[in-house]
Amino acid sequence: MTTTLPGAAHPAAPSAGLSFGLSDEQRLIVQTVRDYCQAHVAPHSAAFDRSGEYPREQLRGLAELGLLGATVPEEWGGAGLDSVTYALCLEEIAAADASVAVVVSVQNGLPEQMLLCYGTDAQRERYLRPLVSGEAIGAFCLTESAAGSDAASLRTRAERDGDGWRINGSKAWITSGNQADTYLVMARTGGSGARGISAFVVERGTPGLSFGTPEEKLGLHAAHTTTVSFDDVRVPHANLLGEEGQGLTIALACLDAGRVGIAMQAVGIARAAFEHAARYALEREQFGRPIAQNQGVSFKIADMAARIEAARLVALKAAWLKDSGQPYSREASIAKLLASEAAVDVTREAIQVFGGNGYSREYPVERLYRDAKITEIYEGTSEIQRVVISRSVFAELGG
Repeated sequence: MTTTLPGAAHPAAPSAGLSFGLSDEQRLIVQTVRDYCQAHVAPHSAAFDRSGEYPREQLRGLAELGLLGATVPEEWGGAGLDSVTYALCLEEIAAADASVAVVVSVQNGLPEQMLLCYGTDAQRERYLRPLVSGEAIGAFCLTESAAGSDAASLRTRAERDGDGWRINGSKAWITSGNQADTYLVMARTGGSGARGISAFVVERGTPGLSFGTPEEKLGLHAAHTTTVSFDDVRVPHANLLGEEGQGLTIALACLDAGRVGIAMQAVGIARAAFEHAARYALEREQFGRPIAQNQGVSFKIADMAARIEAARLVALKAAWLKDSGQPYSREASIAKLLASEAAVDVTREAIQVFGGNGYSREYPVERLYRDAKITEIYEGTSEIQRVVISRSVFAELGG
């Protein structure tokens, strides 16, 4: 697929030192994505929230821009963006519609990265290219009803069957569970613990593969989340991703990139709420003047701006570390923790600025508040991020 993002085929290499400036090329790419999202995504976000319609047309448009394979190299059909540019693009998508952003983030951060980093050339040709082009949607199947934060306790099992494997079990809370074409599935192939888990690629339409109805969630109504069940689902040995017993290692390695994506989703949601609140404060008059002139309101706007800027910078640092080939697991967790909590706080305060109107579905901030909450939960709860961060700190101190 030929991307229409200007200059995306030749992203700038990460500089030796951290720079807070963007190149002209990066600014042009981000502006292109912003223009598309404001014209074709944002106008439908409220309606999709009410109807729960899956945003296929919007995803096709983003695929044409190269954003369903944003950081995948050109040789596999991707746009070849650096992680910083992609993160900024994801912010723009989330500011327009968080449901669309989560589908884009999951596709880029998990199925594609797993295939790119651990797949064979044959697997990349068969599964990665369709994901990158937008011909296929990908799903990441790790979580189970009794295995959330404790992923190593999963019970879905894959057993050898001739020249292939039979998978039995069920996954929960799978984004695009009933819409995906390609499923990256973690299943137990050995004993207990992390080393007994392997990763498999399962195609839609495989006998025994079925889906539940979309969950009725607080937010992200257009991003369908379902159970995915496996009843004697048979896959060939060629669909084993990486080595047997390497599945959880693969999944957790790719979750770091996904957490940076969630952080930028949170920044986008917060920014949208902040912009709505700031404009409303200038327009809404009480006691004969705009409420923006009241210190109680203006300080809220100031705090929102500060929280968003700080969260964005931390997330971009993690993205820059990834581009530079440096460890970034702790930074990814810090970014997700700070950005998700900022999103919840900013959207809550935006409703306060709107007053009673903020509680009405006539205005967008109540939707943004509902959408923000999940960023503290998926791809590792805030509590899990604190575990990751504290372990890293203690390890540095020799503890």
